[in-house]
Order: sequence, then C-alpha cells, then structure tokens
Amino acid sequence: MSAPLAVVTVTYSPGEHLDAFLESLRDATTRPVSVILADNGSTDGAPEAAEAAYDHVRLLRTGANIGYGGAANRAVAEVDPATEFVMVVNPDVQFGPGSIDELLAAAERHPRAGSLGPLILEPDGSRYPSARRVPDLTSGSLHALLGSVWPSNPWTQRYRQDNDEVSERSVGWLSGSCLLLRRAAFDSVDGFDSRFFMYMEDVDLGDRLGRAGWTNIYVPTAVVTHAKGHAAGRHPESMLPAHHRSAYRFQADRHPRRWQAPLRWTLRAGLALRSRVVVTAALRQRDDTVGSGSST
Repeated sequence: MSAPLAVVTVTYSPGEHLDAFLESLRDATTRPVSVILADNGSTDGAPEAAEAAYDHVRLLRTGANIGYGGAANRAVAEVDPATEFVMVVNPDVQFGPGSIDELLAAAERHPRAGSLGPLILEPDGSRYPSARRVPDLTSGSLHALLGSVWPSNPWTQRYRQDNDEVSERSVGWLSGSCLLLRRAAFDSVDGFDSRFFMYMEDVDLGDRLGRAGWTNIYVPTAVVTHAKGHAAGRHPESMLPAHHRSAYRFQADRHPRRWQAPLRWTLRAGLALRSRVVVTAALRQRDDTVGSGSST
C-alpha cells in the first residue's frame, strides 16, 4: 500500500463547502488519507458533523481564531513526523480526479520541491493565477495601487504571471489554498509565520522556502476548483484590513534596516489609506447585494 497522506484544512464555519471538500478527496488520490480539521472557532456545526460522518477525519480545536498559518502549523504538528508529505488546503476547495496523485508524482520528479501547487479554477471555470513571482517593493506596491483600476498594467502582469505558459515549472510562490508540502522542507523553515493572521502567509512561505534552497513547483496537470473567499466575502471589514496589514508585514520584514524606516512609514500609510477605500467599497457592494436580494 502507498504511504499514507495527511491532509490539513483550517475551518471557520465552512458550511456546505466542507462536505464537498471531503467528498472530492475520494477520487483525488489512491493513497490512504487522514484529515485534520484545525478549527478556529466555527459556530455552524460543520466540523463536528464531518468528524462524526467520516472515520478518517479528526477535529482539532485551536481554542480561538488564531489565523490561517497558526492553525495550519498546529495541525501539522499533530502529524507523525515520519510522514513525508502533508497537504494544506482550504475547506472550500474541491479536488479534481487524481489531482493529489499528480502532485505527488511531480514531487518525485523534483526532489528539492518544498511545495507543489495545482492549477486552480474559479467556480466559473476560469483559471486563477495561483503561481506567481515573489513581489518586490516596487512591483508589489504598484500592483496593489493599480491592479483593480488598470488590470493590464505591466507590474500586475509581471507579478501574476498571467501570460506565462501553463506548464510545470518553478515559481516564486504558490497559492496557500492548496499546497502539497514536503514535511522536511516545511519543518526546515519552521512552517508558516503565524504573525500573518490571514493573507500573505503563502507568499512568505514560498519566499522563505526559496531562500532556504527549496523550490516551489507549479503542477498544472493537477486541477482543483476553489470557491474562494467565503469568509472574506462575509466579513470585508475585518478580512481586507488583515490583507493590508499582512502586505505591510511582508515588505517590512524584508526592509528592516534603520535607514529604510521612512520607506516603511510611507508604505504603512499608503496601505492604511488603500485599506479604508477598499473596505468602504466592499461594504457598499455587500449592502447593495443584500438590498437587491431582499427586494426581489
């Protein structure tokens, strides 16, 4: 029998997504699978129902909402250290048939691969740019400022790698919504940085793996679908500021010198302003959607 595979997912009232996620695992790999639900305080009963319904699912309560990376680290620590690979996946992902086996096969082809990620589809079937460059200060800032109003700007295109060939290749970082992690690599960089409460923890992990001599491999023959943002969509007033705080932390960590302090101050102020603008827009859009729904 093939070696068992540990699958970790972080839950926060995942609703019906969780059952669809677990059902899709049946055809994703021929290996025996154990699933750990690192629960950050769900109130919808979905994690408890999943543990009761599936013999291979275990519920691990973190005790509070400790963020995505912190909860994932907590769950990975529960996995037998001898387990070679761990999947860390969002609970609103659905695996395509054979997708995990495709990732595992690529891991055999790339023995220095610390993380491997699939091609990720949006619910409408379009491709999500899940394999990207690590943003430097210039490209990251200009993408943040211009990406929503001028999507074809060169900095966003370079960062997202939208025009790159869809092929198996080494990239700067991979979407944390679905990652196959080599346990030795993950442990060598001490896992996710739990200071990133939500967002950018995958960018940071990919960058640190690369700096430590590992590679991040995009495997488009493995295909998953991601509902994306069910928590962020419900709570933009908390999720979007968290995104901007994480973006600041990522760049501040990489520009820590005293003479770079004015740069950090400018970046913090710019991101705080942008955060207020996008939160206001998101709340207005949510209210308009709710209002139009109640009038029909």
